[in-house]
Amino acid sequence: MAVSLIIGLGLWLVPAPSGLTAPAWHLFAIFLATIVGIILKAAPMGALSIIAMAVCAATGVLAPDGDSGDKVSAALSGFSNGTIWLIVSAFFAARAVIASGLGERLAYLFVKVFGKSTIGLAYGLGLADLVTSPAIPSNTARSGYVYPVMISVAKAFGSEPDSKESRRKLGTYLAMTTYNLNLAVSVIFFTGAAPNAMSAKLAEAAGVTGVNWPGWLMASVVPGMVGVIVVPLVIYAMNKPTIRRTPDAAAMASRELKRLGKVTAHEWVTLGVFVMMIILWVMGDSFMSATTVALLGLGALLLTGALTWDQMKAEKSAWDTLTWFAALVMMGTYLNDLGFIGWLGDNVGAHMHGMSELVAFAVLTGVYALTHYLFASGTAHTASMFGVFLGVGLALGLPGVPLTVFLGAIPTLMGCLTHYGNGPAPLYFGSGYVELGAWWRTGFVVGLVHMAIWLVIGPLWWSVIGVW
Repeated sequence: MAVSLIIGLGLWLVPAPSGLTAPAWHLFAIFLATIVGIILKAAPMGALSIIAMAVCAATGVLAPDGDSGDKVSAALSGFSNGTIWLIVSAFFAARAVIASGLGERLAYLFVKVFGKSTIGLAYGLGLADLVTSPAIPSNTARSGYVYPVMISVAKAFGSEPDSKESRRKLGTYLAMTTYNLNLAVSVIFFTGAAPNAMSAKLAEAAGVTGVNWPGWLMASVVPGMVGVIVVPLVIYAMNKPTIRRTPDAAAMASRELKRLGKVTAHEWVTLGVFVMMIILWVMGDSFMSATTVALLGLGALLLTGALTWDQMKAEKSAWDTLTWFAALVMMGTYLNDLGFIGWLGDNVGAHMHGMSELVAFAVLTGVYALTHYLFASGTAHTASMFGVFLGVGLALGLPGVPLTVFLGAIPTLMGCLTHYGNGPAPLYFGSGYVELGAWWRTGFVVGLVHMAIWLVIGPLWWSVIGVW
């Protein structure tokens, strides 16, 4: 915490650079101190966010000419943001998927259908993750039912983490693949991970339009799905399991499905509500806003009893997300409104002029991807650097929608690089199935594959749909 305070106070006392107003510079000092605190884990992210909002209100940097009411309203403006409530509502509704047992049932169902081979098992678990990702904006939460199924399958085939030979049977491959598919599917849907919506909101403040629920899906679906298909094959080549055929997996999944019993009324209700939510989200804001759809779905789950208020109160991750999301989006929005992002983008972009559009796009996103080695959270990565890289890209004249979607996806996709790079990483690494060196080597190659897919297939697809 002391380091954050020193950095923030030091920047505050330095005069604003030429071309930048004092409020913009002072807000950047508060923002940077908050991000450093998040990276260093000086305190919980929610606590740091509350402190940041309090400092913004007390100093008046957001409304330097307004009265005290304006200053407080500006500091708390993030809580009225519709995108934030879309994600938070989805977090609450996702509890019904987990609590009802629907998530676990779907995971075993896909194992039963696809589990005749090792690669089939991986794709089956990945598909269970994929079909629930539109409704569950936390890849950590989805791991809560996919991970136990993966562990059960590995151990059912005698693959234990206590020796290299035993790990190689099945466990290493499944652990690496299930984790990386969890990341890959998270970037396809707008509500698949919190950084997606955060990126879209920050981009909207910078003047980028068209990155709503259907807009994100249209831009991400082709490169995203190619990544989902390719990743298990790449990991298979690097961590080839000794067990290649798993005919007994389907039988094991059948036993587990029998244990779960008949589909309950709450599971049917939850499934029906989420299908309707996805249909309405795909129809777009012209029919009904995505946030309204999420709130209606949440209300339906509460009304039918598939979700209870006590379960909502106990959903700590949702309340935590509401707090830090509101604070970070508020500061990111005002950094843009006060001119800081534009100023920084123009100054950094000046050093990149002369590059072709595609080269500039590749350099910018490549550097952004490498910076994920510094982060243990896709959210922290997005909050601290997205606005800067977006500003540079826009200053260079790069297309706004592809830039927003790819920069929004990178903090999640690059969770592959390290064993701390994303929320589920410690869970899968902690299984003991993957050695540290193998994790980092495989992660680096998977990261290169993702970048290649998005930089080659991405522009081709974006040209087809008219956003490049």
